[in-house]
Amino acid sequence: MTSQFSTYTKEELIKKLKKQKTFAFIQGFLVLLMIVFAVFSTIEKGISFQTFLPLFFAPMFFVMLYEAKKIKKELLLRK
Repeated sequence: MTSQFSTYTKEELIKKLKKQKTFAFIQGFLVLLMIVFAVFSTIEKGISFQTFLPLFFAPMFFVMLYEAKKIKKELLLRK
């Protein structure tokens, strides 16, 4: 079974991996900030929408990490 990245060249994969890592770092930082603000908001005002907001964005972060792992795997297969 071929992967979705098998049509990319090695240079494109390296570029995509770098971009994916950068976006994952930024999104991870934002999810962490949302968690911190959600905790403080919950302490101050009780449970609200802000309490659950990080739960909506955390899965996207994990998908980005999984995609980066798949790109790394494809790069290792090409060496």
